[in-house]
Amino acid sequence: MRLKISLLKEPKHQELVSCVGWTTAEELYSCSDDHQIVKWNLLTSDTSQIVKLPDDIYPIDLHWFPKSLGTKKQTQAESFVLTSSDGKFHLISKLGRVEKSVEAHCGAVLAGRWNYEGTALVTVGEDGQIKIWSKTGMLRSMLAQQGTPVYSVAWGPDSEKVLYTAGKQLIIKPLQPNAKVLQWKAHDGIILKVDWNSVNDLILSAGEDCKYKVWDSYGRLLYNSQPHEHPITSVAWAPDGEIFAVGSFNTLRLCDKTGWSYALEKPNTGSIFNIAWSIDGTQIAGACGNGHVVFAHVVEQRWEWKNFQVTLTKRRTMQVRNVLNDAVDLLEFRDRVIKASLNCAHLVVSTSLQCYVFSTKNWNTPLIFDLKEGTVSLILQAERHFLLVDGGGIYLYSYEGRFISSPKFPGMRTDILNAQTVSLSNDTVAIKDKADEKIIFLFDAATGKPLGDGQLLSHKNEILEIALDQKGLTNDRKIAFIDKNRDLYITSVKRFGKEEQIIKLGTMVHTLAWCDTCNILCGLQDTRFTVWYYPNTVYVDRDILPKTLYERDASEYSKNPHIVSFVGNQVTIRRADGSLVQISISPYPAILHEYVSSSKWEDAVRLCRFVKEQTMWACLAAMAVASRDMTTAEIAYAAIGEIDKVQYINSMKELPSKESKMAHILMFSGNIQEAEMVLLQAGLVYQAIQININLYNWERALELAVKYKTHVDTVLAYRQKFLETFGKQETNKRYLQYAEGLQVDWEKIKAKIEMEITKERERSSSSQSSKNLGLKQ
Repeated sequence: MRLKISLLKEPKHQELVSCVGWTTAEELYSCSDDHQIVKWNLLTSDTSQIVKLPDDIYPIDLHWFPKSLGTKKQTQAESFVLTSSDGKFHLISKLGRVEKSVEAHCGAVLAGRWNYEGTALVTVGEDGQIKIWSKTGMLRSMLAQQGTPVYSVAWGPDSEKVLYTAGKQLIIKPLQPNAKVLQWKAHDGIILKVDWNSVNDLILSAGEDCKYKVWDSYGRLLYNSQPHEHPITSVAWAPDGEIFAVGSFNTLRLCDKTGWSYALEKPNTGSIFNIAWSIDGTQIAGACGNGHVVFAHVVEQRWEWKNFQVTLTKRRTMQVRNVLNDAVDLLEFRDRVIKASLNCAHLVVSTSLQCYVFSTKNWNTPLIFDLKEGTVSLILQAERHFLLVDGGGIYLYSYEGRFISSPKFPGMRTDILNAQTVSLSNDTVAIKDKADEKIIFLFDAATGKPLGDGQLLSHKNEILEIALDQKGLTNDRKIAFIDKNRDLYITSVKRFGKEEQIIKLGTMVHTLAWCDTCNILCGLQDTRFTVWYYPNTVYVDRDILPKTLYERDASEYSKNPHIVSFVGNQVTIRRADGSLVQISISPYPAILHEYVSSSKWEDAVRLCRFVKEQTMWACLAAMAVASRDMTTAEIAYAAIGEIDKVQYINSMKELPSKESKMAHILMFSGNIQEAEMVLLQAGLVYQAIQININLYNWERALELAVKYKTHVDTVLAYRQKFLETFGKQETNKRYLQYAEGLQVDWEKIKAKIEMEITKERERSSSSQSSKNLGLKQ
């Protein structure tokens, strides 16, 4: 990725340009110390003077009123705030009419910023005051006051907090009074510019110490640049939060959100005082010290999938290269490319007006359809369909271009969704809520309606990243997520009435990805790279989960690495310095998943015998129990030395009825309530009581016996025997109540138990014979 710079031969302004701002993706306003506001049209390359300001107004900062969010119509910004050196800010219309001038600060007003909703304006000045104003320019509050000039200010993603500079310090102050203020020393020189992105919640700062830095919203340093030759005068996030731009004297730099640099350009601009990204995130404009306005397009973005590499060579041209046979295809577009995604044998490209869908089998005939709104901010792909996010909503389309659905929930903000907070599989869409970050909304992809009975997935902590598994049946769909403590959890997506368990898989997980061909999960855990070959093991037999993992040292990937993709058995990791590292994992677990999904149990056992690895046998054991194939489970458990489990499986074979067997399989997986329910539904009350006695669930055993008026004496006898073994006295009031005047007769109890077992055998054999009769007829 790099910047393609365009600079006019002669500057349009006579003095330094102090600020720039985009109205649409093709129109820009610039303000200069020559008191002119100039409009630039990039389509026609025309420039026109909008207004000449009075001679005593020297503009410092400009910010367009935000476009209305979530409306279908692409309304363009109609007015902007301009701060100036005379202590005023001015509300100016698009046509250049000064609607209102407000006395705001003593000394220059150094920055002014609308919040995301357009309901409030924050201004900061040389007098060290931070003030909040209404939309019409009425003073609402003085947020803070300090002894040093405040050079830059930014709103938090939810418009509830304000970040501002105080010399070498950065301060985050919530709007609520008495809320905790966060303050830390950020630079060794005065901080000149800050920016806070609403999508990734990261902060940029630039200072006179010639460095730029990336912080999280808690003030933790994520990236610290090398010192440049000159102070860094401007920084700005791209709207989607994936990249940012840095400006200095004759220097323009394009960087990844983790801090490393994609490209460095040295245009003849003087200091770049202000950088503004266009609305679609494809180009930047810089306000230059020598009167120029520098424009730069982001080109040479790359997308890779298997043997294909796609490169954006120009604004409207892509090059596709097949590395197997070196075949090269050129794709031409009518409008400029805004977003693209290559996955699942399809390339999806959104331009400013249309969406193109290419199949990797045929690059010549794309499927083209018009977009409802121009600026697509995110494309996600699954095997059967893909998802587009724009300012108006979330839309699912098939690869044939057919509109499928549009999931919605109250208070949805599409402008802050990214690949970590939205996940797509063949049948499900998962979206993390921004208003309450402990909640995940789950939708049916085919209808766009909430899944199941509309229950939300709710967690005890804030969730950072979510990912749906890609293969298998809809009913078995799982979602993995990382919370703010960096713990990795997994849970089922289908939620009907009963509360689904959310089970912890690992700790200190920084990034995760599901394999695209089978349900294998990988993650970077502290200093280890971990692969969960069969994450569903936690639902079946948690004891053997450690045996189903593959781990290797990941300290070579340095701090904050990120998993880019997991295709087949290749995992691609982006290191903190921007380099890509490939990891190959064993191909055998994927083959095992394939055999098991096709119920080829003999082939699966044969594969495990060939590979001779404990992880394979452990995965097979868990898969077999999940599929209720206890014969294969017995072989697999024997291979990993779990003798107690082999004996338990053997004991199941002697059980008289299939309901009993089913209940014991459920108990084996730890689903005791379900096991009890199966027995009670089949009328096997004694067996339900007996499993509770075996598990020492004394309260429940007595409760069932009393409820069904049977075997109360049996429960009391076993309880008495249990207490005698440990030399204890009965203290439970219910047991004391029912034991009054009751003599335990073990002979009688044993006879009753024998009778129950005989009854169950007879029932089982009679149902079997009636089945056979039905088959003969």
